[in-house]
Amino acid sequence: MTTLQHCKTGLAIAAMLAASGTFAATGDKTDYQAAKDRISAEYKADKAACDKFSGNQKDICVEQAKGKEKVALAETEYNYTGKASDADKVAEAKGDASYAVAKEMCDEKGGNAKDVCMTEAKSAHTKAMADAKMNKKVGEARKDAADDRRDADYKIATEKCDSLAGDAKSACVSAAKARFGKS
Repeated sequence: MTTLQHCKTGLAIAAMLAASGTFAATGDKTDYQAAKDRISAEYKADKAACDKFSGNQKDICVEQAKGKEKVALAETEYNYTGKASDADKVAEAKGDASYAVAKEMCDEKGGNAKDVCMTEAKSAHTKAMADAKMNKKVGEARKDAADDRRDADYKIATEKCDSLAGDAKSACVSAAKARFGKS
């Protein structure tokens, strides 16, 4: 394969992973299970389609099918739960799938070209995992910042209540607690 063919194949892999099966976030167990069943059927069909190849081309095809399945399952889980941790798993699945395919593609090469290819694949995987980790930390930092802002606003609101007395003060504090989610 030429470098141009590898680039085209890499773009095809990226498109495949980006277009892997997702559905609208409904939280509906029936839709969730139907999506998982569809993904399983697609994986079996994709893997069966690999039988027309032999050698490393077959290995690449199988890795592409596995990657597509893993990404689709991770996206389905995220769409079902909506959890940030599941969104992180989608990013990790995409990085792992791309890496597995890239490693198989490197098997076609020999000598220094193979070493360079493997180094590029490992580097791309490391970057993808770092991006996933960074997104996770950014999400956590945003949550922490939002909590800190809410706490600061709550302190201001309760401080303003201190100028009141009796039932007015109690009502003010209760309103501040309700507004800022404090108990």
